[in-house]
Amino acid sequence: MFEDGIGIEQLLEISLPNNENFLKVKETLTRIGITSKQENKLFQSCHILHKKGKYYIVHFKELFLLDGFESDIDENDIGRRNRIASLLEEWGLIKIIDHDKLTNTVGLNQIKIIAFSDKSNWQLCPKYHIGKKK
Repeated sequence: MFEDGIGIEQLLEISLPNNENFLKVKETLTRIGITSKQENKLFQSCHILHKKGKYYIVHFKELFLLDGFESDIDENDIGRRNRIASLLEEWGLIKIIDHDKLTNTVGLNQIKIIAFSDKSNWQLCPKYHIGKKK
């Protein structure tokens, strides 16, 4: 799907209902991802990206590609990104610009959502840090 890198047109563009939602989305995404089977660790799947005045929900593997690194991103990763973005839209945090990009989604059983009140019981682990050089 992204063998030759990635272009901005392949990312899932969103809009924010208001400026405060950027930080809300950023924090919410830290609590959505894949869990470790052995311990209370959650690996963050997606991030919110602000680039050239536009906003995107991106899988961390898309960020690796944007940085010019290799990535093993697959349809399941994109499906997870799409499910997470759909949830954020359901919750009123974002609006998805192009719903045609949501054809592939995964079931809720493929992601874990940690309640804000339960956050202190988990180790939240991002796989990518926006703004930091790898």
